[in-house]
Amino acid sequence: MFKNFFLSLLLAIPLIGFAQEDIYDPSKEYEYPTDPLVKAKLEKWQDLKFGVLLHWGVYTQAAIPESWVICGEPWPKRDTTLNYEDYKKWYWGLAKEFNPTKFNPEKWAEISKKSGMKYVVFTTKHHDGFNMFDTKQSDYKITNGPFKNNPKADVTKYIFDAYRKQGMMIGAYFSKPDWHSQDFWWDRFPTPSRNINYDIAKYPQKWQKFKDFTYNQIGEILGNYGNVDILWLDGGWIRPALKSELERTEWGLDKRGRSNYPNFNQEVDMPRIAKMAREKQPGILIVDRTVHGPYENYRTPEQQIPKEQMNTPWETCITLTKAWSYRKPEEEKIKSSAWVIATLAEIVAKGGNMLLSWGPTPEGEFPKAIEKPLAEVGQWLKVNGAAIYGTTITKKYNDGTTWFTQSKDGKTKYAIACTKEGDVTPATIQWKGNIPAKGTKIKLLTTGKNVDWKQEGDVVVINVPKELVGKTSLALAFQF
Repeated sequence: MFKNFFLSLLLAIPLIGFAQEDIYDPSKEYEYPTDPLVKAKLEKWQDLKFGVLLHWGVYTQAAIPESWVICGEPWPKRDTTLNYEDYKKWYWGLAKEFNPTKFNPEKWAEISKKSGMKYVVFTTKHHDGFNMFDTKQSDYKITNGPFKNNPKADVTKYIFDAYRKQGMMIGAYFSKPDWHSQDFWWDRFPTPSRNINYDIAKYPQKWQKFKDFTYNQIGEILGNYGNVDILWLDGGWIRPALKSELERTEWGLDKRGRSNYPNFNQEVDMPRIAKMAREKQPGILIVDRTVHGPYENYRTPEQQIPKEQMNTPWETCITLTKAWSYRKPEEEKIKSSAWVIATLAEIVAKGGNMLLSWGPTPEGEFPKAIEKPLAEVGQWLKVNGAAIYGTTITKKYNDGTTWFTQSKDGKTKYAIACTKEGDVTPATIQWKGNIPAKGTKIKLLTTGKNVDWKQEGDVVVINVPKELVGKTSLALAFQF
């Protein structure tokens, strides 16, 4: 995944995952959709605020990082006791072992719903090319391995169905690069980087086969799996040739060796794909990550939060666990519910959505360790969700660890005073700015009752109810 979001933005949290780089100024590069159905869905999606991203694939079987370990670039960490070509064969061979017999998508959806999540994005295919749906374009798929005779072998269908029954928006993650495909990584040549490993100019028919392959697979997902709201395309280096040498420098092509050939044209014909997508799924949101223009309906900073508020649609994808996909329990580091709520409050106050990620186990269950923090987040949102869902940004959006949102009509404001894990509730909560008019009632959403408050200069001082003082609290949300 990617390391830098924008040159103009500093990172608010450390980078954990890996992906593509994105350093464009969103105020100059974002292009609003014009299709009324897309605009309506985008507005609905922005109101949801909180979703789940599920990385699940052949890599899960060995509890290793998804896809990148087989990339020929120098940075991914992999087992070096095998030579590179043998390692790739071993990795792809994990498909012969992947057999998630405890797969229970209904329980997945129930846990996600109770956590307060409103939409799901599922990895139908990652860069390694292993298909988590019953594609007719490739034999490298979950329905062609030890799980093939299971009634729920076509896992994408059952995941989408389960989450739809919980009233959630459905998103299909799809990797544009496919490192298993002979029309992308051709065995005739080495695979030194994430890119196509042959010269498109010399083999245009082969590249056309890959474009048709991509088009047909996306068509299967959008035509065979019910209503899909979001097409979430990863692999932003698969794109038309960059416009200038400046762009080449900004993307770090010289440093990272991303371009094997001078033209760097790896486009897959997004106009054709988008036309087909919206014929099959009218109003679908298309997220061609980091390829700015009409097919990037919202921006996707990864493992980071923009330093400043943004007024264009965006979503931070960020991990609850150590990594995007499953790791062994002794290797996992689960973030706390206090962290989730504080991060969600900051993202929403800055105008974005939070897409929280973890990976199901090789057996097809959610890791047990995530259940407690997610349940706590869900309980908090059940009481305090008015300060999050369906809100919009305010000009003054934070003071320290207190974050502000407001209703769309601007008549109601919310202040979310966040805490760190283990913090106890103080006797008073204070913030600067967003001072209510004299006589305004401030309600604490936790209790549903009004609190005593006063103004001291440009500071609001709130007396916390005595029964809450000194107790552990995830965050206190106030409405005024």
